[in-house]
Amino acid sequence: MIDRALEAWKNDTFDLLFIENVGNLVCPTSYDLGEEYKIVLLSVTEGEDKPLKYPGAFFKSRAMILNKIDLLPYVPFDMQAARANARRIHPEIEIFETSCLTGAGIPEWLSWIHRQLAGRDAGVLLS
Repeated sequence: MIDRALEAWKNDTFDLLFIENVGNLVCPTSYDLGEEYKIVLLSVTEGEDKPLKYPGAFFKSRAMILNKIDLLPYVPFDMQAARANARRIHPEIEIFETSCLTGAGIPEWLSWIHRQLAGRDAGVLLS
């Protein structure tokens, strides 16, 4: 499906393509989408146990976006446990704590993306 969609686009019109593989955290590990990097997104509203419940998604991911940190005062979420659980599955996983509401962590996340793209051709795929 990704190949068919890309055929209709001019590949020189973009430098980066994000593929959101929606569903639960099992689906993204089941299929090779042709991406160069897998990135897992974990919201604080989902619980710190998810790396242990869905180890495939975290093991195959180069980075984890720990999102909605602005909600930490309002939800029962153990940030240290979430980080430890992710690193238990993938010790080298890079973790970015972000809030799209406040912008916290977004500059660090964007900087990481720019470092990954440095010296690469256009059309790098992330999911």
